[in-house]
Amino acid sequence: MVNPNDSVTSTTNPPLQTLAEVRNLNFYYGNKLALKSINLLVYEKKVTALIGPSGCGKTTLLRCFNRMHDLYPGNRYEGDILLGHESPRNLLKMDAIEVRMQIGMVFQKPNPFPKSIYDNIAYGLRVRGINNRAVLDEVVERSLRSAALWDEVKDRLKESGTALSGGQQQRLCIARALATDPAIILFDEPTSALDPIATVSIEELITELKHQVTILIVTHNMQQASRVSEYTAFMYLGEIVEYNPTAVIFNNPQEQKTADYVSGRFG
Repeated sequence: MVNPNDSVTSTTNPPLQTLAEVRNLNFYYGNKLALKSINLLVYEKKVTALIGPSGCGKTTLLRCFNRMHDLYPGNRYEGDILLGHESPRNLLKMDAIEVRMQIGMVFQKPNPFPKSIYDNIAYGLRVRGINNRAVLDEVVERSLRSAALWDEVKDRLKESGTALSGGQQQRLCIARALATDPAIILFDEPTSALDPIATVSIEELITELKHQVTILIVTHNMQQASRVSEYTAFMYLGEIVEYNPTAVIFNNPQEQKTADYVSGRFG
């Protein structure tokens, strides 16, 4: 496996800022070891893609960041996922609700709550006890603008979020994730259920969002990974085989398994 510290920061000027670090992470579904000795640096305000064949552990790793696995009995973590700069906190030892406020997630299929567009965005703030209408109004507008949805729904905020088109619903879910001012947003195959036009819209949005939030994306679409990410980790059988700048992964991979995968020889 390529060490995440090798050849990633040394060729970049100025130095990258690490926002999160996975250290020696193992993850178990019951007695099954699904992730093995994962080490990964996540750079601030960059897009990092996780690629690899089905069942390699991409989504499993992604869901470790926001502790989604806690929702099911028998799952177990070993190791550390650190978040922050000078005094990083271990996400695996924090309260899970607090973790999910700091680590937003956008799923494969759009999943707006069966509430109004406004209430979808305001939900996370209300969970935090924020009910001031002026504050909520400001955050709702800012989040919808950041998700490139404001102009389309500003006169429909009382309508149900489920009445929007598929692409609009996914942007609503992105706005909902942005509303709590997260450190990282996780995207799990965010365009796999969308048509090509909506896919382009979401990819363009991701490119814009990286200027305000760090992004970690799982995708089966290698062209998408090459378009939207600066760094890519290739995973195979629960391990990270290679982690490098995306251009290296796709144009000059350092590991034979990576070369075989990106060239279509397997997977």
